[in-house]
Amino acid sequence: MLVLITYDVNTTDAIGRGRLRRVAKTCVNYGQRVQNSVFECVLDAAQLVQVRSRLLGIIDLERDSLRFYMLGNNYKDKTEHFGAKPSFDVTDPLIV
Repeated sequence: MLVLITYDVNTTDAIGRGRLRRVAKTCVNYGQRVQNSVFECVLDAAQLVQVRSRLLGIIDLERDSLRFYMLGNNYKDKTEHFGAKPSFDVTDPLIV
């Protein structure tokens, strides 16, 4: 299923900036960044539990925000993209 992960980490101090880097690095392991704090991830149920647990272990629940939007398997009918960054299919293989 396609899961959109979004976050807002308080970066007013060095500890917050460190949390922000750790959150971003964790998300990169599960999907592709589509905006600064937004990742599109194709996950199964076990991967969703795993990434949620890892991210909840990083963020400060009193200062930060973390959201998961489960768009399901028919996400192509539920998403539209407009603007500068080209749209891509997150299920296509990555060529590095």
